[in-house]
Amino acid sequence: MSGKITIFYYALWIAHPVLQMAIAVAMFRRGRHRQFKYFFAYIVAQIVAFCVVFPTYRYDPAACVYLSWLSHAISAALGFKVIHEAFLDAFRPFHTLRDLGTVLFKWAGLVMLLVAGVVSVSTNSSDTAPWMEAILTAERCVRVIQVGMVLFLLFFARYLGVSRKQYSFGVALGFGCFAMVELSLVASWVGDHLNNLSMGLINMAAYNCALFIWLGYTLAKSPAREASSSLLRPQRWEQTLADIHHPVPANSLIPMFEGMVDRALSRTQMSAAVTQENGVVPKAAGAHAGGSAMSGLDIHRIPGGIGSNK
Repeated sequence: MSGKITIFYYALWIAHPVLQMAIAVAMFRRGRHRQFKYFFAYIVAQIVAFCVVFPTYRYDPAACVYLSWLSHAISAALGFKVIHEAFLDAFRPFHTLRDLGTVLFKWAGLVMLLVAGVVSVSTNSSDTAPWMEAILTAERCVRVIQVGMVLFLLFFARYLGVSRKQYSFGVALGFGCFAMVELSLVASWVGDHLNNLSMGLINMAAYNCALFIWLGYTLAKSPAREASSSLLRPQRWEQTLADIHHPVPANSLIPMFEGMVDRALSRTQMSAAVTQENGVVPKAAGAHAGGSAMSGLDIHRIPGGIGSNK
C-alpha cells in the first residue's frame, strides 16, 4: 500500500472505536444499555477487540490473524442476539407473536450452526482452515438475517406501530445497511471484481456509516409507539395465535351456560311476542297467578290446611 492509502486505511480503522465509545457513553447516559443490553455488549466487545487486535496487527501479524477470527466469531454471535433484541422490541405489545418469533429465531440459529458445521467439514480449500470457513459461513448467515430484519421492519413497521425514528429500528437499519454492503462485496470478491485492499476499505467505510447511524439514533429522542387503527391487524393475529395455543375445552361450562342463557332469552321473547299478538295471558302464567291468589286468600278455608283452627 502507498503512504496515502495506508493513512486512509488506519483512519477508517481508528474511527471505529472512537464512534463506538461515543455510542456506548450516550447509551449509558440515556439508560438504553438496560433495554438493549446485547447491543451495548456488542459495542463494548468491539471496543475491546480493537484494543487487542490493533496493537497485535502492528507487532505480531501471525497472532493477529487468530485474534481477528475470534473477534469475528464473537461479533457474529452478538449480532444475531442484537437482531433478536430489536425483534422483541418491535413486538413488545404482542406477547404471543413475540413468543412465536423467539422460537423461529432459535430454529434459525440452530440451522445456521448446522450449515456452518457442514460447510466446515465439506470444505477442500487449502488456503482456509475448516474452522475459518465455519466462522465465515455463520457470519454470512447472520448478515442475511440482518438484511431480512431490516426489510421486515420497512414493510411491516406501519402494522406494528413502530416508528422509523424508534431506536430499535435504527439498530436494525445500521446492521442491515452494513450487511447489504458486505454481502455485495463478498459476491464481487468471489467473482474477482475486487481485490482485498478495495474490499477492506469499502467494508470499513460502510461500517463507519453504520456507526454514524447508531450514534444518531442514540442521541435522538425515541418517539412513543404509534397507536393507530392499523394495529387492529396484528391484534387479530395475536388473538388467533392465542386461540390456537389455548383452545377452549369441549366440556367447558362456559359454552354450556351461554347456550342455556340464549335458549332462555329466546323463549322469553317468543312468549312476549305471543302475548302482544293475541292479548291472552299464557296458560302457565295464569295457573301460576291463580295458585298464588288461592294460597293468599282461601288458605284458612281448607280443612286441615295450614292455619286451620281445627
